[in-house]
Amino acid sequence: MKVQEVEMVMSAVSEAQYPTDQLPEIALSGRSNVGKSSLINKLINRKSYARTSSKPGKTQTLNFYKVESQLYFVDVPGYGYAKVSKKQREKFGQIIETYLTTRQNVRGLISLIDGRHEPTEDDVAMYVFAKYYDLPVLVVATKMDKISKSKWNRQEKIIKEKLDFNPVDKFVSFSALTGAGKEQVWEWIERQCEIGGQQ
Repeated sequence: MKVQEVEMVMSAVSEAQYPTDQLPEIALSGRSNVGKSSLINKLINRKSYARTSSKPGKTQTLNFYKVESQLYFVDVPGYGYAKVSKKQREKFGQIIETYLTTRQNVRGLISLIDGRHEPTEDDVAMYVFAKYYDLPVLVVATKMDKISKSKWNRQEKIIKEKLDFNPVDKFVSFSALTGAGKEQVWEWIERQCEIGGQQ
């Protein structure tokens, strides 16, 4: 999709605050500092529209980005950041769980995993959770520019094995720096949301 119009519509913490215009929604989840904001910015052709932060754990709400008046990207709170209190982590978990299990508009989940490493327990738990609720998942391995291209297939195999990856889902190796994987991510989003467009 060629994105020219994007609007950060709201930050929500409860169902009462969700948008009411019934557009399809794609949720994005991942550990704090995995590169969610960088992926969003690359997809919408902006340099810093989604806030990237040097302080992990900064996203504490569901942030709804309306894209071309056709769909929403929903940035959910990052998980796995040690400096956030246990109580706060539980609160974030409840916000995410309520949204993903009750929201009819959700068409799929983009699960971001740091491609340089094996998935964490939190990464695995999020994937298992999504599969339990029959959510289509796109696993995006981020920061792949930091790995030599010859090792990409090996890293993909490691990540898939750790997740017990379901072949019905899709996997994309992505780099915010080079744009590698951007087209494949958009193809998956358009298919899930049943919209068409050129990048």
